[in-house]
Amino acid sequence: MTSAEIREAFLHFFETKGHTRVASSSLVPANDPTLLFNNAGMNQFKDCLLGLEDRGYTRATSAQKCVRAGGKHNDLDNVGYTARHHTFFEMLGNFSFGDYFKRDAIQFAWEFLTSVLKLEKDRLYVTIYHTDDEAFDIWNKEVGIESSRIIRIGDNKGAKYASDNFWTMGDTGPCGPCSEIFYDHGDHIWGGLPGTPEEDGDRFIEIWNIVFMQFNRTADGELHSLPAPSVDTGMGLERVAAVLQHVNSNYEIDLFQHLLQAAAEIVGIKDEGQPSLRVIADHARSCSFLIADGVLPGNEGRGYVLRRIIRRAIRHGHKLGATGTFFYKMLQPLIDVMGDAYPQLVENHDRIQNALIKEEEQFAKTLEQGLKVLESELAQLKGTIIPGEVVFKLYDTYGFPADLTADIARERDLTIDESGFETEMAAQRQRARDAGKFKVDYNNIVKVDTPTQFEGYQATQGQGKILAIYKDGQQVDEVQEGDEALIILDHTPFYAESGGQVGDTGIFRNDTGIFEILDTQKSGTAFIHQGVITVGHLRVNQEVNANVEAKLRQAISRNHSATHLLHAALRKILGTHVEQKGSLVASDVLRFDFSNDQPVTFEQLQEIERLVNQEIIANTPVVTEVLDIETAKTKGAMMLFGEKYGETVRVLTMGTVHDEKPFSIELCGGIHVGYTGQIGLFKITSEGGVAAGVRRIEAVTGNKAIVNMQKADSTIHHINGLLKAQKDQTIEKVQTTVEHATSLQKQIEQLNQKLANLQAVELLQQVKEIQGRPTLIASLDNVDAKSLRHLHDSVKSKLDNAVIVLAGTQDDKVSLLASVAKQYTADLKAGDIIKHLASELGGKGGGKPDLAQGGAPLNEKFNQVVADLPAWFDQR
Repeated sequence: MTSAEIREAFLHFFETKGHTRVASSSLVPANDPTLLFNNAGMNQFKDCLLGLEDRGYTRATSAQKCVRAGGKHNDLDNVGYTARHHTFFEMLGNFSFGDYFKRDAIQFAWEFLTSVLKLEKDRLYVTIYHTDDEAFDIWNKEVGIESSRIIRIGDNKGAKYASDNFWTMGDTGPCGPCSEIFYDHGDHIWGGLPGTPEEDGDRFIEIWNIVFMQFNRTADGELHSLPAPSVDTGMGLERVAAVLQHVNSNYEIDLFQHLLQAAAEIVGIKDEGQPSLRVIADHARSCSFLIADGVLPGNEGRGYVLRRIIRRAIRHGHKLGATGTFFYKMLQPLIDVMGDAYPQLVENHDRIQNALIKEEEQFAKTLEQGLKVLESELAQLKGTIIPGEVVFKLYDTYGFPADLTADIARERDLTIDESGFETEMAAQRQRARDAGKFKVDYNNIVKVDTPTQFEGYQATQGQGKILAIYKDGQQVDEVQEGDEALIILDHTPFYAESGGQVGDTGIFRNDTGIFEILDTQKSGTAFIHQGVITVGHLRVNQEVNANVEAKLRQAISRNHSATHLLHAALRKILGTHVEQKGSLVASDVLRFDFSNDQPVTFEQLQEIERLVNQEIIANTPVVTEVLDIETAKTKGAMMLFGEKYGETVRVLTMGTVHDEKPFSIELCGGIHVGYTGQIGLFKITSEGGVAAGVRRIEAVTGNKAIVNMQKADSTIHHINGLLKAQKDQTIEKVQTTVEHATSLQKQIEQLNQKLANLQAVELLQQVKEIQGRPTLIASLDNVDAKSLRHLHDSVKSKLDNAVIVLAGTQDDKVSLLASVAKQYTADLKAGDIIKHLASELGGKGGGKPDLAQGGAPLNEKFNQVVADLPAWFDQR
């Protein structure tokens, strides 16, 4: 069977077992801060498994795109050198959300493997958690597997429930035993069964894992049975394909054979099993899918991981002899084998290709910069070993591979400090772990069986019954004046933060008390009103009058509707490649992040403003419809990247209609104005970059926009007053003033140069011989860094082959500059002089062996430090 046939057979099989086929979610997790990338099939179903989301089905099956190349799950360094490690892979899974449990899950897996895929039963082994007798009995007594082929795995990871066969979502929360299915490739391959010393061999390979989400673990480490246990399974497509295609390595399956052949042709070599070819083939998949899902190369987070993967592929191509840009050529071979299953590769062909080419060109420049830095470090090197911190600096700052540094070192009879480099790498990994502790205590998530009914689309007032109250993380029956609390109602007009729109504020009120709501959030289907009791008390089961802060709601709705118009205008002016990458809709400002490689020009911003305000003036109705997802797609509604949508969706249409297409049509669950004219006025306040390929626009509407424009008018009025100019003379007067200031600055520069020449003549009288070198050490008052450079250049032009050290003071700052003639730099370096002075004065500095600069705060030590410099020379 081909990989495509296996994928379809799996999904079809579980459809016949009552499962709903669900498309793969984006590689970028939606509203999940615990993950860098989706790395398992269960990620998109996490809220379903936790009982926080009801999608209308209790059984699901999917083929999920996964990436493991950063964070906790990082296989990057192993890719290309082992038979089964990948940065990108497909996980086939079936899931039960409180429906079937162990018996059905085990029998489904066995039936599919042995009846559909027709694997030989005597080649299959299973593992279970050592105390899971229930699973043992199902495998042994019902499925019929001999007890000798059922392996109990205990706590083999150093703690209670820390086992290869016990799954946890975190330190607390849902968890449970799991059962893995292993395939025996045969005794001609080295390796042993799970739990044996040879288990890391390639003979027995895990192909399926069934997780029984059975317990809830609390902070004290105790397990408590879940009321509705669930099932999460995963089967690696690449691993099963290797079994069915009778090969031992994933890189030998049909998917990879096509990619490996293409990589060899692109690089210009024969495929002889080189690890570097495997790297290129694997990385082409992860990079292309990540870019298709909206990730772009950058210097942090997901963008940095993508950049590392691309550059690793490029480096391995260069090792094989590739020249020029080549990696982007892997996109079409990938589309050939995976485009049918994942049409987003075809739809985003140009964007993926352009991003890969741009990054490859950027990496070429980076290598050039890295070589310059390396040459500078080698010029200062003492001994034959390049320090580990230098190798790491080149790697971390310039993306310069450590093995490339080692190659250059070998050419010069040098070596690198590998252990020092690894120490720096370990420190970086620890910093990454500390900065990315995605820990969530799922016991602290508020759970209410009865969902909150939202009634705020048309109203800002309503009534509701208090279903639950939380104080200090604990559920309570009553709260008193001064208490901070979370309150859940059965009905509410308060909008809970979602889709970039902030949560509503306002008050609850009844005869016993008043609750001021400072924010509204959502947990599953419950709306969480966060605030403080300002008067009296409230208790569970009371009715309250709920009043949203109406003026703030109106301002928020104006900004939200304007955001939709802005999105549409951006796509019309900049192009349809523009996609939303994030937003904030508050009462005082709207913020919109979008994909675009270039800054938006001033002229483009003006045209965008004009388009949006034109739609506002048209005062067309804002139409809301609740449609099934397919009808919404047919109408052309934009679906925002990374969002999860149910079977029915809320479609928002606004703006004038041209060629039967409305100005804007998107899916949105937020609050909006009734007519575009209610937005009043739209004004962009800023535009800038926030990440590689991502820009941000901030804007204001309504009265805020008017205030912004009046402020600009006030500024112009003030400038005209200073310049004694009429309104129509502002630009002319400013230009004249700037030209005059520039002319005066040039005159000042000329005068400073003349002054420097005069001072230089005087300073030459202070030259002394120290350690056989003509040396000038001087401190000067009221001299800034720029004047110090002029003075140095003037002195140097009159004093050849010398050591010059100048320290200038101005206000509370010290500027330092040193130069050392080339013939002396073997023994004395300008950078060392400046580092010494700056360190003594509490500042920073450094530079090249022949020229260096620095700075420090002026303090009482200054005169003494300068006076002691000759003694420092003698001590070296």
